[in-house]
Amino acid sequence: MRRRLINSTLAVVLVVIAVFGVSLVIVETRTVSTGAQERVNSEAVRLASIVDGRIIGHERISAEILADQVGDDRYARIDLPDQAPIEIGTQPTGDVIRYTANGGEGEQVTVEESRSAVTREVARTLLIIAAVALLAVIAAVLLAVRQANRLASPLTDLAETAERLGSGDPRPRHKRYGVPELDRVADVLDGSAERIARMLTAERRLAADASHQLRTPLTALSMRLEEITLTDDPDTVKEEATIALAQVERLTDVVERLLTNSRDPRTGSAVTFDLDEVIQQQLAEWRPAYRSVGRAIVSSGKRHLRAVATPGAVAQVLAALIENSLMHGGGTVALRTRVIGNQAVIEVTDEGQGVPADLGARIFERAISGHNSTGIGLAVARDLAEADGGRLEMLQAQPPIFGLFLSRSPVKRSVGEEPEHTIR
Repeated sequence: MRRRLINSTLAVVLVVIAVFGVSLVIVETRTVSTGAQERVNSEAVRLASIVDGRIIGHERISAEILADQVGDDRYARIDLPDQAPIEIGTQPTGDVIRYTANGGEGEQVTVEESRSAVTREVARTLLIIAAVALLAVIAAVLLAVRQANRLASPLTDLAETAERLGSGDPRPRHKRYGVPELDRVADVLDGSAERIARMLTAERRLAADASHQLRTPLTALSMRLEEITLTDDPDTVKEEATIALAQVERLTDVVERLLTNSRDPRTGSAVTFDLDEVIQQQLAEWRPAYRSVGRAIVSSGKRHLRAVATPGAVAQVLAALIENSLMHGGGTVALRTRVIGNQAVIEVTDEGQGVPADLGARIFERAISGHNSTGIGLAVARDLAEADGGRLEMLQAQPPIFGLFLSRSPVKRSVGEEPEHTIR
């Protein structure tokens, strides 16, 4: 591409130089020739007027007297009536420029100049034109090389950026080149890189979140199925199967929630529901795990609170907090409900050592963990809470108290949206 740009620019310059150069040569040649002829004419007329004046004044006319009136490179012949011709200078040979002027007293003055002088002047003019043309060609080549590099280098960079995107490296370069068209292409590639990076991040988060959030429901479901295999009591089998089916429904809800968040984390399905139902469901699900390690899980606080959120998302947030207390806390785990203004608050606390001081400010960041766990449970829980307009905060580090804040008022919907459903 560089070579094509240079060749095309150079071709245009050469055409321009050829057209205007030839025209200029023709014009200058004619101008020089015309100027030389006019100088000869003017000198002949002037010399004739001098001779006229001397004849009228009866003054002597000779070559010595008129020699100063004729240029060194010219020849003059004065033909006087009844007198021998007077010659001044050396008569040129070959092609000459000649002019004859007639005086008022019958004399004739002829001035000649060799055309070689005109040829030398034309040659000097052509040399100057050729030098200017050569400088123009050199300047055009330098400009073409600079312009070619300015256009070709960005295209090479853009090709490398596109190749890097295709190889799975979505980092935008944020590099601009000062050419509007190329900068537009760079903007599009950077935008594509950012979108690809977001999609890859969403896929990785989906994989990490799925592995974390599906582990607990699958473990609980496995425990229920083991209970079924170990008992012969039909009533126990029916009870455990019913609980297992409920866990399957929650597991389905977890999967749907993960897929929804992977497409658009802001998408929520908030409804008005009773917090007691979700809390009791979590207590029933986690009591066997706590009982197996000799610990208890209880609930207290204000009853029959209603909140606006996604029940499945609230259950996942509470499950993350309860599991966090099971893995890292100690003693009895308590779920307390209370009201603050227009918000319902569910607090989860235990009797363990709490959150280390160096992790307090970063506890909700992904991959942050003080006990070699995945470090994504609290981050996912916070995202779930915020998706429904709530928030998850650490209210106290030692002993640890986490608070889930949910709105008690239905979200106002604009005209045309479907009305909010209510779970009873």
